[in-house]
Amino acid sequence: MTQPTLAHATEFGRMYSRSLTSAPEVPSITTVIGQEPKDLTGWAGHLATTELVQDDRLTGAVGSASQLKTLARHASSAAERFRDAAARRGDRVHHYAEQVALRSLGGAHEAESARAVLTEHGESAFADRFDEWWQLYDVRPIAAEITVWNHAVGYAGTLDLVAEIAGRTCVIDFKTKGLDRRGRAKPLNESVVMQLVAGMQAEERLVDAQAGIWEPWTHGKESLLMAVAISEAEVVPVQASPDALKPHWHKFWALRQVWEHTRRTAEAGPALRPLPPPPAPAAARAAVGAPAPAGAGSPTDAVPPVTPRV
Repeated sequence: MTQPTLAHATEFGRMYSRSLTSAPEVPSITTVIGQEPKDLTGWAGHLATTELVQDDRLTGAVGSASQLKTLARHASSAAERFRDAAARRGDRVHHYAEQVALRSLGGAHEAESARAVLTEHGESAFADRFDEWWQLYDVRPIAAEITVWNHAVGYAGTLDLVAEIAGRTCVIDFKTKGLDRRGRAKPLNESVVMQLVAGMQAEERLVDAQAGIWEPWTHGKESLLMAVAISEAEVVPVQASPDALKPHWHKFWALRQVWEHTRRTAEAGPALRPLPPPPAPAAARAAVGAPAPAGAGSPTDAVPPVTPRV
């Protein structure tokens, strides 16, 4: 997948700017969706355990605490390595899909070299299955890798493809998937509906990144929203159910508010500060012969009043 021109990595996640010379202003669609917590500890533990028991060095390390610690340390990062490898594979597959679309649009493309890269990594089957789907569905691209913006809610993102299929305009998101135990593509996560509906609700699309020129987004409300799972064995396209769009849009909106308030609390600085003890009562000071401190008042004077800012 091509790195979006106006996307920036920030301490608050990926954010988008309006031009190449302006600062990031709003979070990306995927950053907003990422505000939803996901418990991956079980998955990470399974990968770590699997890697450890399959490590050829395990037998020789038995009885050596230092060697076992080394193997355990290596296995503990199995989930991170798996995630990073899957992300790089996804980038290669997305890049190929984008180049096929550009080729169909008659523009400059790198479809052949993108396929060659997949072949170098033993991933040509992804390209084969994608090509089969492209022909079977008679995909007629309108635009590829489109950066869109929503001012009302405050977010931006880059859509994989807008195409015409069977006379319908489709907003399409590609997901690279591994295979399950049956050799079928693993199912898509329903969060992809939020991603699609956020694209549908865009207000503008990018025309010129250098100059910061945008135009109205015209492929929204009437478009069919499609997610396409691309695996080595098959391509599985699915439609976002029209009945699910409104609740998923509301969920996306709520997650956008979570992102905003998380950013505000972080920018407010430390939320906790040391609290000194209150001044000693006058009777206690007199008992030990201590002078009254200047400006001494009630114990509550040690804590300055704080007015919450909304």
